[in-house]
Amino acid sequence: MAEYSIGTLARAADVSVETVRFYERRGLLEQPERPGAGYRRYGDDALDRLRVIRRAKDLGFTLAEISELLVAAESGSAADVLRATTATLARVDAEIAELSARRDRLEQLAVTCLAGDRSCITLGC
Repeated sequence: MAEYSIGTLARAADVSVETVRFYERRGLLEQPERPGAGYRRYGDDALDRLRVIRRAKDLGFTLAEISELLVAAESGSAADVLRATTATLARVDAEIAELSARRDRLEQLAVTCLAGDRSCITLGC
């Protein structure tokens, strides 16, 4: 099993040292014991966990949802992972709908401005 300093772990997971510390404070990553020299030493399990957290963040999971996912993964419950994934998917769908509506409004504003309608100056379309 490999041992990593906090800096080496952060680089291997492509996160900052502050991110590692933040995840420890949030309980997403276990804070390792400090052996004789007082420096944190992490194992492969911490690197794997950081990589899972990064993938989950890339998929749009919030930190609270990631915490639930990690618990589900530790218990081996695919149903719990599915439940968290479904909830995140619904939130992403709502965000897409909101962004689509915003895009439509912006497009209408651009059309109004292109037509020379001065109401676009006050964003009044």
